[in-house]
Amino acid sequence: MPLKIATGNMYPWVTHTHTHLGGECPHRCVYCYVDHPRFGRAERYQGQIRIIPDEMKVKYDEKTLRKDGGQYPGTIFIVHMGDLMAEEVPDYFIEEILKHCRWFPENTYVFQTKNPTRFHCRKFRWPEKSIFGTTIETNREDCLSNAPSRFSRMLAMENLQGIPQYGETALTIGPARKFVTIEPVLDFDVGILSDWICRINPEFLNLGADSKNHNLPEPTVEKIQQLVDELKKNGIELREKHNLQRLKKK
Repeated sequence: MPLKIATGNMYPWVTHTHTHLGGECPHRCVYCYVDHPRFGRAERYQGQIRIIPDEMKVKYDEKTLRKDGGQYPGTIFIVHMGDLMAEEVPDYFIEEILKHCRWFPENTYVFQTKNPTRFHCRKFRWPEKSIFGTTIETNREDCLSNAPSRFSRMLAMENLQGIPQYGETALTIGPARKFVTIEPVLDFDVGILSDWICRINPEFLNLGADSKNHNLPEPTVEKIQQLVDELKKNGIELREKHNLQRLKKK
């Protein structure tokens, strides 16, 4: 998707979104919003994973980001219509996209994935103003996605302490800015999930519900409140999304 000012049920702290990749995300999450009729299973998001050449020409400079009232410097969610870190995405694609971001170091870049183990890959050099995120919908495992296990996501984020600056030398700068998104929140075990989040020690946590009526196994409002209380007790900043209100009304 071309560079756009972030709107809708996106993160309010993100100013722009941009997707360089085409093709189908291999994680195939059953609740993926890219499958929503709004996008009509566009040809852009079907077939083999590929870089869309025109998107590599987009500038993240002041003139471009301020167009139509946008903010500069920006906070840009990179490849928000897919998963840049999926194992099926070639290393070369990732490094080309990271290089594109590094051309405009004044901005902050958001990278969110369900395969955060790849954040540690020794082939990539990340922009210095990077924010690393993962989605952990629950501590339980299920068949709702082809993505790596949620436990492995937790471990990878727990071990991400600095911003990887690999390439010719293996080093990190940092500390790494990290966040976790629990959306759509699925039924969970309060003690285990709160422990996972505390181990990751994110800068903040986004909490939201299913917005597209996928009939998912959801927790009770009481359980959600218990999780919120545990996280606040441990100093985790909670950024609640408005779609969570549906569960609170049950």
